[in-house]
Amino acid sequence: MTQMIRCISPVDGEVYAERPALSISQAGDAVASATVAQLAWATRPLSERVALVKAGVEKLGEMNEQIVEELAWQMGRPVRYGGEFGGVKERAFHMAYIAAEALAPIEIERNSRSRRFIKRVPHGVVLVVAPWNYPYLTAINTVAPALIAGNAVLLKTASQTLLAGEHLVKAFTEAGIPADLFQNVFLTHDTTSRLIAARAFDFVNFTGSVSGGKAMEQAAAGTFTGLGLELGGKDPGYVMEDADLDKAVDTLIDGAMFNSGQCCCGIERIYVVASLFDRFVEKAVAIVSQYKLGNPLQQETTLGPMAHKRFADLVREQTAEAVQAGARALIDPALFPDQHDAYLMPQILVDVDHSMRVMREESFGPVVGIMKVKDDAEAIALMNDSDYGLTASLWTSDFDRAERIADQIETGTVFMNRCDYLDPALCWTGCKDTGRGGGLSAIGYHNLTRPKSYYMRSL
Repeated sequence: MTQMIRCISPVDGEVYAERPALSISQAGDAVASATVAQLAWATRPLSERVALVKAGVEKLGEMNEQIVEELAWQMGRPVRYGGEFGGVKERAFHMAYIAAEALAPIEIERNSRSRRFIKRVPHGVVLVVAPWNYPYLTAINTVAPALIAGNAVLLKTASQTLLAGEHLVKAFTEAGIPADLFQNVFLTHDTTSRLIAARAFDFVNFTGSVSGGKAMEQAAAGTFTGLGLELGGKDPGYVMEDADLDKAVDTLIDGAMFNSGQCCCGIERIYVVASLFDRFVEKAVAIVSQYKLGNPLQQETTLGPMAHKRFADLVREQTAEAVQAGARALIDPALFPDQHDAYLMPQILVDVDHSMRVMREESFGPVVGIMKVKDDAEAIALMNDSDYGLTASLWTSDFDRAERIADQIETGTVFMNRCDYLDPALCWTGCKDTGRGGGLSAIGYHNLTRPKSYYMRSL
């Protein structure tokens, strides 16, 4: 009996879309056809691969109006924010722009008697497992450079955003990418694990939970399959006494609440120097109190439902536990009378500490704890007191001070006076339970290829 993969819409709790999962045999056929297509694709000139990938991105842009509405139904993001295409194009086009330099051979020696050089060659077939919170943005981080580098790609999107992979593949195929080269596959967790264990893929890039990353590692154990893992986060912000207070509040609170807090690098905890603490909290409460929670298909909605009721229930549990342990919730529930199921009001907590789950475990929802700190040393210790390490946001007018602090923070990226942004020119990476590997930038190409050395001489 064929297993169906279903998307339950957080808007109304009904089935929005469903697709049949591939059997292990069907999935194996997809891998086999991709393997054949990759051999021919890798021989095409780099300039052709770049042009076709860029054309595919432009085709995707033509679908944006439909995609934005579908995302609202599938995972709850309000239509007023316009979807993900701007970031998709920025990232893909940057990787296209740097491809020739990033993939260029490293010349050691070249003369009439000897040639020594290192090429970057594609892995072969790459599996991309994309999450539901930003299905297009997270997928394109690997899809674009993997194809440009000469790989074939199989894309598995989350059930919560079931339709995203279909649109991506349709756009790229219509642009001229060979159909077998880039395929959207509907796979169960078991089938995915079995394929990885059977060495079906030459590289796997996974974005998702820590438990999901562990499952990927367990499936790949003993296969020597390369893995790129971006997992959980608990990203901090630190506001120093010389910060621009208004900009710090606006940016950090937006970073905590945008997309109902469901951002990979969203702000989940904020540390504020004592002299600014009260004013920061007052301004933050004023901002959050103005949010409009409701149907994401309505233009006036600024905060849609979380992607699933169980995600909202986890945040409710963390918040209630914190309040029971002494935290104070500052946002009045009366301002958000329509919260139910996946619809969750935003919340700001003070009088929090690191004994509380809401300050240590990933929340991935519209709640943020704010703590008062006395100095840089205390802030650094608290920021590092986490199992995760994706990004941190520092607010100061002093570049040197920010860099000194940044050097001591255990994280993949440090921002100064901004947050919740992915710069495609920089390596997107993490440490600790956030994962391993790196995407985008020239380093992203290094992870999607392998070095191959050539030593040739004349006799």
